[in-house]
Amino acid sequence: MRVHKGDKPYQCSECLKCFIEKNKLMTHMRVHTGDKPYQCSECLKCFTEKNSLVKHMRVHTGDKPYQCSECLKCFSVKGNLVTHMRVHTGDKPFQCSECLKCFSVKAHLVTHMRVHTGDKPYQCSECVKCFTEKNSLVKHMRVHTGDKPYECSECLKCFSVKGNLVTHMRVHTRDKPFQCSECLKCFSVKGHLVTHMRVHTGDKPYQCSECLKCFTEKNSLVKHMRVHTGDKPYQCPECLKCFSVKGCLVTHMKIHTGDKPYQCSECLKCFSVKGNLMTHMRVHTGDKPYQCSECLTSFSLKGNLVKHMRVHTGDKPYQCSECLKCVSRKDDLVTHMRVHTGDKPYQCSECLKCFSRKGYLVTHMRVHTGDKPYQCSECLKCFSRKGHLVTHMRVHTVDKPYQC
Repeated sequence: MRVHKGDKPYQCSECLKCFIEKNKLMTHMRVHTGDKPYQCSECLKCFTEKNSLVKHMRVHTGDKPYQCSECLKCFSVKGNLVTHMRVHTGDKPFQCSECLKCFSVKAHLVTHMRVHTGDKPYQCSECVKCFTEKNSLVKHMRVHTGDKPYECSECLKCFSVKGNLVTHMRVHTRDKPFQCSECLKCFSVKGHLVTHMRVHTGDKPYQCSECLKCFTEKNSLVKHMRVHTGDKPYQCPECLKCFSVKGCLVTHMKIHTGDKPYQCSECLKCFSVKGNLMTHMRVHTGDKPYQCSECLTSFSLKGNLVKHMRVHTGDKPYQCSECLKCVSRKDDLVTHMRVHTGDKPYQCSECLKCFSRKGYLVTHMRVHTGDKPYQCSECLKCFSRKGHLVTHMRVHTVDKPYQC
């Protein structure tokens, strides 16, 4: 009758909570006394209630007496079956009072509420970082312990998070379950699809606080920020040269190893960088994809187009620190600086004469080889220098450009 009347005559002397039955009060008192009279005979774990021990024993016996009538999945605890049934019914009885989002499990709502309250009750004992979920803390602790309990059955690579193993397995299975609805391209990782979709939407959510440039990926922003900070965290162990991007270090290391894994199928020339091979292939294909908008001259390299455009703009961005002379190309500045330094790095192997420019050495070598590659189309006379041919041609044209 007390159920109907709401009568609760048994009160806890510690917290004043009231109970309908005396035995309920006695069980409750163990919260305060810490008494756990029911012990598991297998692992010696103790419990305050006999029913809790009964449920726990199923861990050892494997007993799962509660079966789902829809999919026949079995559970050791009745409450887990009740929660599972919501997968089939779609029932989500627990609603967030802030954003009205609904959940099938009360614990999920409790965790979700921390998004609004900002509460992070689980703290790492090593670095004091806090988390909203206990499971997130457990995963995080593996950063400190180095524990990687999930092993790939194919290549034996280990992972600290089960989800990373699941994603990794697609390397072996070649499974790409995430498909772009625009171009139908498939991806093995959902995050890669999300990033790819920005190609179609044009969305660039990551903005540089310095120059306001925007990026589609957070990682691209991180790399870009090093332009402003000057940070170069990747160092070559051979020559100690530093790089802002890891990929640049990997490419640089091939200078020391001599590794050239990319080979041209036409002339068998090898390259250390794939991009250089792709550029080289234009020698064979004749492809010149970069065209000048002013004179329509085409180039095989974008850099050559940029340099060429300075012919039209008159831009000379490289200035000599000695005489303030400006030039349009960086390599022209390097060559010009030798006027001031007197540096002549190119030496003739025959007479040891030195030159400031490689082109001067090439022309000089013809003195020793007797090579005369420039031939007059009129009388077939040959010359070692192009300038000499130009001068000679005036004999045939009667051109006299120099007037007294």
